[in-house]
Amino acid sequence: MHELDKQVAHRLTRFYVIALTVIAVLSVSGLLFIRQTLRNHYDDSRVVNVAGLQRMRSQRLTKLALLRMQQLPIADAVPFDSLLRSWGQSHRQLRSGVLEMEKTYAVRKSPRLDSMFARIEPVFQAMYGSFTQLANPETPPPTQQAALDVILQNEVPFLEQMNVIVFQFDTESFGRVQQLERIEWLLAVATLLTLLLEGFFVFRPVVSHTKRIIRRVARSETSLQQTNNRLEITNRELALTNESLAFSNQKLRETRQELLRATEEKYRLQLAEENVRSAALLEGQEDERRRFARELHDGIGQMLTGVKLHAEKLKSVAFNEPKQQQRFAELCELIADVIQTTRQVSYNLMPATLSDFGLGPTLKLLADQTSRSSGLNVFFEGKQDDVRLNPATEIGLYRIMQEALHNAIKYAGAQTIRIDFRQDSRELRMSVEDDGKGFSVNRRKKPPEAGEQGLANMQTRARLLNGSLTISSKLNRGTVVQVRIPLAENT
Repeated sequence: MHELDKQVAHRLTRFYVIALTVIAVLSVSGLLFIRQTLRNHYDDSRVVNVAGLQRMRSQRLTKLALLRMQQLPIADAVPFDSLLRSWGQSHRQLRSGVLEMEKTYAVRKSPRLDSMFARIEPVFQAMYGSFTQLANPETPPPTQQAALDVILQNEVPFLEQMNVIVFQFDTESFGRVQQLERIEWLLAVATLLTLLLEGFFVFRPVVSHTKRIIRRVARSETSLQQTNNRLEITNRELALTNESLAFSNQKLRETRQELLRATEEKYRLQLAEENVRSAALLEGQEDERRRFARELHDGIGQMLTGVKLHAEKLKSVAFNEPKQQQRFAELCELIADVIQTTRQVSYNLMPATLSDFGLGPTLKLLADQTSRSSGLNVFFEGKQDDVRLNPATEIGLYRIMQEALHNAIKYAGAQTIRIDFRQDSRELRMSVEDDGKGFSVNRRKKPPEAGEQGLANMQTRARLLNGSLTISSKLNRGTVVQVRIPLAENT
C-alpha cells in the first residue's frame, strides 16, 4: 500500500472510531438515563398510591368510630387498631420522605409539598389522638363522644388537604416525565448531528475515492475495447498475407480469446461479489429486525405490561369526580393500545410463526391480519402443510410476499387481493394478484423511491434464491407479481 493510501485509511478509520464512539456514548447514556427515570417514576406511582390510600383509611376509621359509638355490628374485617396503625405509619413515612413497604421507596417532595404536610399535620394529630382515645376501651364515654366530635370536625379538612397533596404528587411526577422527554429530544438531536458530521467528514471522502476508482476502471475498459478493435483489424490484415504469417495470426487470435475470457471472468467475479454483498446486507437487516423485535417484545412490551398492571391496581381507588374516572379509563385503553401496537410491530419485524409453523401458515396469517387492518378483501389459496424449507429461504420468500402485498395496498388502489402458494417436488410458486389500477410495464412512470427500492429488494431476494420474479400488469386490469423458486437448492 502506498504512503498516501495509508494516510487516507488511517484518517478514515480515526473518523469512523470517533463518530461511532460518540453515537455509542449518546445511546448508552440515553438508555441508562431513561432506565433510571422509569425506576424513579415507578417509585412515584407507589407514593401516589399510598397517598391516595390515606384518604380511604381515614374514611374507614371514621366509619368504624361511628359504628363503635352507636354500638352497631361491624362488618369490616380489618381491626380498628391495625387500620389506625397503618394510617399513622404511612402518614409519618410520607412526611419523612422514606416509604417502607415491600422495599424502601424514596418520597421525592418539593418545598410546596413540605408546606402542605406542615399545614395538614395539626389536623392529622387531632384526628390521630381522637382515634387513639376511641381505640382505648378504658376511655369514658363522654371523652369518647368528644373525641368523635373532633374527628368529624377535622375529617373534611383532612380529606380536602389530602386531595391537594395527592394531586401535587401526581403533578410533580408528570413534570419529571416531561423533563425526561426533553432530555430524550436533546439526545436524539445530538445523535442526528453526529450522523450528519459523519456523513460530511467520513462518507463523502469514501464516495469521492470510490468515484476516482470507478473512473479509472472505466478508462481501463475503454482502453481494453480499443485494444480489442485494433486486434480485430490486425487479424483481418494478417489474413491477407502469406502462409508464413499464419502462426503469428493464430497467436494473436489466442491472445484475443484470452482477453475475452479474462473480461468475462472479471464480470462473473463482479456479479458474484455483488451477490455476496447483497446477501450479507439482507442477512444483516434480518438479524437487526430479529434483534429489534426481541427487544420490543421482551423489553418495552414487558415494561408496558407492568405499567398496565399497576394502572389496573388503581381501579379500586375511588375518584372524587367523574372526569377523573373517565381520564383513568382512557389511560388504561391507551396503555392497552400501545401494548397491542408494540406486539404488532414486533410481529411485522420478525413473525414467530415463520420459524414455528413454516411459510404456508405464516402467509395465511399475513393475509388475515392485512385484511383486518386495511379493510380490503385479502384471500389466501394454497396448502399450509408443505415441506419445510431452510430458514433463509423462508424468510426471503416471506419478505417478497410482504413487500408485494404492501405495494398492492399502497399503490394499486385495489379492493381484492389474492395470495397463491403452490409447491411440488421441484419448484415453489407464489403470486400476489390484485384488481387495482395497474400500470404499463413498458412505459410506466418512474415510481417513488420507496416503491422502487422495494421492487429492487424483491428482485435481489429472488436472485439470491436462484429464482425469478416477474411482474405483469395492464392499465385498469390489475397487477400480478409471481415468484418461482427451485426447491432442489433451498430445502
